[in-house]
Amino acid sequence: MASTLSDQLEEVRCLTEACLYSTGSVLEVRAGITAMANIPLPPSVKYRYIAAETMIFENGVNNNRKETIGSLQRLSTALNILEKYGCNLTSSSRPKYWRAVKHNNPVFRATVDAIQGGRAVLCLYGYSNQQPDGLSFPDEVVEPDIEKVAAVTLEVMSLRMELDMLIKEAHPHPEFFERIIPSLNQKDEFGPISDAVAIPSSLRESQPLYMSLASLSQSPTSAFLPVRTANASTSTSISTRHTERANHHRTVVTSSKMRKNHSSLLSWHCTHCTRVNSNQDILCETCERPRLASSGSAKDEFPQPFTITEWQCKSCTVVNAGSSILCEVCERPRLATKPPATPTRPTPTPNRPAAPVLGMPGDPDSQWMCQFCTYINYTPALVCEMCDLPRPEPTKMRVKLHPPSQVKKVPVLSVKPKDPPMEDPDLTRQKLMREEGLKLIQLIRDGEKKGVSPEEVYTGMRVSGVGNILPCDWLKAELPHLLDRICATATSSRAADLKAGQNQNGTGTAEDTGVEEEQTRGGGVTLSRAEAKLAWLSAGGDTERAAKQALRDRHSKVKELCSLGFTDEVRCQEVLRQSEGEVRGALSLLQRPLMEPFHQRMWSDQPEPPIDINHPDKQRVCRRLLAVYDLPSWGRCELALSLLQERTAPYSLDDVVQAVRESHDRDFIRRVLAKECPICLSDFPHSKMQSLTSCQCSVCCGCFQQHFTIAVRDKHIRDMVCPVCWEPDINDPEHLNSYFSTLDIQLRECLEPEVYDLFHKKLTEQALIKDPKFLWCSHCSYGFIYDGDQLKVTCFQCRNSFCAQCKKPWESQHGGLSCERYQSWKRENDPEYQRQGLAGYLRDNGITCPNCRFQYALSKGGCMHFSCSQCRYQFCSGCNNPFHTTCAVIHCSVTGLHAHHPRDCLFYLRDWEPGRLQALLQNKGVEFNTDTPPGTQAGLCGVIEQKDESGQQTDSACGAQTQPGHAGLCEKHYREYLVSLINGHSIDPAPLFNANELVLACRRYQVDDARGELEDDVTYYTRILEKLIDEVPLGDKVPRKK
Repeated sequence: MASTLSDQLEEVRCLTEACLYSTGSVLEVRAGITAMANIPLPPSVKYRYIAAETMIFENGVNNNRKETIGSLQRLSTALNILEKYGCNLTSSSRPKYWRAVKHNNPVFRATVDAIQGGRAVLCLYGYSNQQPDGLSFPDEVVEPDIEKVAAVTLEVMSLRMELDMLIKEAHPHPEFFERIIPSLNQKDEFGPISDAVAIPSSLRESQPLYMSLASLSQSPTSAFLPVRTANASTSTSISTRHTERANHHRTVVTSSKMRKNHSSLLSWHCTHCTRVNSNQDILCETCERPRLASSGSAKDEFPQPFTITEWQCKSCTVVNAGSSILCEVCERPRLATKPPATPTRPTPTPNRPAAPVLGMPGDPDSQWMCQFCTYINYTPALVCEMCDLPRPEPTKMRVKLHPPSQVKKVPVLSVKPKDPPMEDPDLTRQKLMREEGLKLIQLIRDGEKKGVSPEEVYTGMRVSGVGNILPCDWLKAELPHLLDRICATATSSRAADLKAGQNQNGTGTAEDTGVEEEQTRGGGVTLSRAEAKLAWLSAGGDTERAAKQALRDRHSKVKELCSLGFTDEVRCQEVLRQSEGEVRGALSLLQRPLMEPFHQRMWSDQPEPPIDINHPDKQRVCRRLLAVYDLPSWGRCELALSLLQERTAPYSLDDVVQAVRESHDRDFIRRVLAKECPICLSDFPHSKMQSLTSCQCSVCCGCFQQHFTIAVRDKHIRDMVCPVCWEPDINDPEHLNSYFSTLDIQLRECLEPEVYDLFHKKLTEQALIKDPKFLWCSHCSYGFIYDGDQLKVTCFQCRNSFCAQCKKPWESQHGGLSCERYQSWKRENDPEYQRQGLAGYLRDNGITCPNCRFQYALSKGGCMHFSCSQCRYQFCSGCNNPFHTTCAVIHCSVTGLHAHHPRDCLFYLRDWEPGRLQALLQNKGVEFNTDTPPGTQAGLCGVIEQKDESGQQTDSACGAQTQPGHAGLCEKHYREYLVSLINGHSIDPAPLFNANELVLACRRYQVDDARGELEDDVTYYTRILEKLIDEVPLGDKVPRKK
C-alpha cells in the first residue's frame, strides 16, 4: 500500500512540476497540489527537498493550541512569500532583479526571515551567495535550475496548503502533524463552547425567556463563562451542593443570536491585516498594531465584521485579495491603510412597504439623486447603489420627481396595506444597465486573467450572443476559424476586384487569365491573423466589414512602404504578412538584404582595408576619414586629405589626423608636423616628441629613451635630467620629490622593464640615504639600515665589522672604549699608525659627505669643491656648505656655481702662513706637531688625495716635497693639519685678522663697517671686530672635535 501511495505521489509530482515550469494553467497546478496534500503519507516521506517536519516543529511548537495555530499561520504566510519567489524564477518573464533577495525588504523581514528554515528554502532555489545586504545567485550562474526550482516551489505550495487545512481543521489526515506538534490535540482553556447557558433562578422564574436573554445580554461578559459540554451535569451537581444555591436550577437555552454575540465577544478582526485575534489580546499577533475598536456592539441588530476582503495597490491600482501581502502584478508590498468607511458588501435595502409612508421609498422626501450618475437612491442608503460614491450633504431637492402625497403621515403600524405602486421605468432601466455593466466588468476581469483584452471580450460577447458560452471560451474556440474566414474573404474579394477591372478594360477572358497572371506574379493579398483580428475588432465583429477594412489597411501600408523606396509590391505584401501587418517589422525585413554586405564586412575577421588617399573619388576618402577617425567636420577631412597629398610632406596619416584635430590653421599644422630634435637633428611631428616638466625642451622619443637608459644603467640618479639644458637642479630637495614623481610616469612607458626596475632601485636607495639610521660600510661601500645600540656593526654584504660612530674598521681594542680614547690609544701604541704620522691623521679625519654621511679617506687640500660619488651632492670639503647655482642668501650678487664659506673654513685659512696658524693655536694653548714621526718616508708627502688623470679621478699619494718643521708633510697638507686643529677646537681666527681682512670680512658677511667721525684706527677696528664676532658666528657645518 505504501509503495502504491509513493508511486501515486511521484506521478502527481511529475505532472504538477511539468505544469509549473511549462505552459500549464493555474487550475492544473492547483489540482496537482491538492492531490499531493490529500495523499496519506507523513511529511518526511512526502517532501523530498525541504525539511517539512523540522520547519513545522521549530516554528509551530507552543504551549497551547491557540499559540500553535498562530505560529502555523505565520509559517503559512512566509511560505506564501517563498512561493512567490519560486514562481518568479520559473516564469518565462522573470523580474528585472531576480538574481538577489534583499534583507532590508520589510515584507522579507516580517515573513521569511522571521521563521526558521526560510533562508534554507532560498538556498534550494539557488540563492547561495551571501551578500552584505542579502542573498544572491553566484556570479557564474547565468540561469536558475528551472526543474529544481519548480520541484522546491511545488513542495512549498503543498506544505502551505496542508497548513491552511490544519488551521481550518479540514485536513484529512491530521494525525501526521499531531505527532510532530502535540499541542494540536489540546483544546482551549475552557474546552469546546456549548449552547448551555446558566440563568439565575430569580430571572428564570419571574421573567419570560426572551426577557431573561435580553437582561443577560446587558450583563458583564464574566457572567457567561462557558462550560464544557461533557461535564455539564457534573458542574451542576457541584454548584448545587452549596447551601446558598440549593434552589438554583439550570435551563438549557439554544439561541443562534446568543452564539453570534458570544463569538463576537471572544474575538476581534484586525483592521490592517484582517487577522482574527482573541478578545484578550490588545495587539494583533501578526502586525502588532493596536486594537482600534470592538468588533461587536450591543446596539447593532445585524453586526457585520470589519473585514477587508480585497485591497487596491497604490502603484498599479490592481485590486488584490485581502490575504495577499504582495501585489499580484507589480509585486510591491501592501501598504497599511485605514479600513474603508463603509463595508465592501452593498448595504441591504430594507423591505419597502406598499404604502407611501414618511421615510419609505414611496415618500418623495426620502428620495435623493446622486450628483455623479443621477441615480435615484433612498434615504436609508448613504452610498449610491450604482457608482458607490457617498451621499452629499442632505438638502431638499428643488424639483421633486413625484407630486406630494395626499396621505397623512401616520405611524407605520397604523397604515393599512395598499396595492404596490407602479414601478418607475427609469429605475428599471437603471437597474438593468447596472446589472449589464457589472456583468461586463466581471467578464473583462476574467478575460484579463486569461490574457484577453477588453475589446476582444466586448466584441466576442456581441458576436456570440446571449448563449451559455462565455466570451473567453468562444474566443478561444471560434475566433481562429473566424479570422481564417476573414482572410479568405479578403483574398477572394481582391481577386474579384482584379477580375472586374480587367473585364472593364476588355482584357478578360472566360478563363480569368488576368487573375491567374496576377496570382502568378504574387499580386494576391494574403492577410495574417493579426491583421484580420485588428480589422474584426475595429468593425465591431462584422465579418464583411472586417475583410474590407483589412484590405484598406493593407493597401495603405503597401503605399507607405513604396513611398520609402521599396517599389516591389509583391515583396511588400510578403513582408507585411510575415510581420503580421507591422510596418516597422516589414521595413526591417526589407532593409535586411540591403544591409547584408555591410554586416559581412563589419563582422569579418579580415582587417579593415587602408585608406587610399590617391583614390579618384575624394568624397569617398573624406567620408572614410570622417567615419574612421571621427574628425570634427567635413572641412577638417578635406584639410587632412590635402596635407597628405602634398608631395614634399613625409607625413603619416595618424600624425596628420592628430594635428588636424587640434587646429585648422594649415601653417600651424605644418609647424606641428615638422619639429626638429636638438639631439639627432631629425624632423618629427609634435605627437612623437617628449619633454620634461622642468623645462621647455623637446626631444624625439628615441633620444629620450636612449638618454635615460644610459643614465639609469651607468650614471647616478642625480644625472637623470634634461639632455639639452641639464635642468632641473636635483641638489634642491624641495623640487626633488615632485620631479621624480612625474619622471616615473614618463619612464614607465618608454624604458624596458629591467631598466625601469633599476631606476626604482636607485630611487629607493636615494630615499634610504636620508634616514638617520642609514650606514655605509667602510669596507665595501654597501649601505643599509642599522637600528641597534652597539658600536660594532657587521656589514650584510662583505661580513666585515666597523664602528657605527667613527666608521673606522673594528678592532678588538675598540671594545669598551669611546672613539676618542680608541684613537688616542692607536696613536700611542699602533706602530703602523705611528709610522704614517700626520698622513694617517689626515686620512682618518678625511672628507665626510654631509648628505649621505659617506666617508672618504682623502685630504681636503686642492679644490674645495667636492662631489660625492654616492649621492652626487656638491659641497665644500672644508665647511660642508653646499655648492649651488641658485643662491638663497639675500643680496648675493654671485652668479654661477658657488658656496658661502664661514671665516674659519679651510677655503680662507689655507692662504695663511703656517707660522700664523701656529700662533693662533698657541694663543689658545693647543699643541701641534712639528717634528717628522720616526719611520716615515723622508722628503715626500704621503697624504692620499684625489687626482684628475686623463679625465678620471684616482686616489694616490701627494708626493710633494716636505719642508723642515712641517712634521713630514708638504706645506699645503701641513696647513690643512693646522686648520683641522683650529676647527676641532672651535677657535675663531678673527682676532688675527689685519685691517684689510677685517674690513673685507665685514663686507662679505654684511656687517655694518661705517666709521665714526672722531674714531681712531684702534677704536674702529676693535669695534668692528667685536661686532663681527657677535653678529656672525662660526660655521655650523664645519667638522668639530667630538
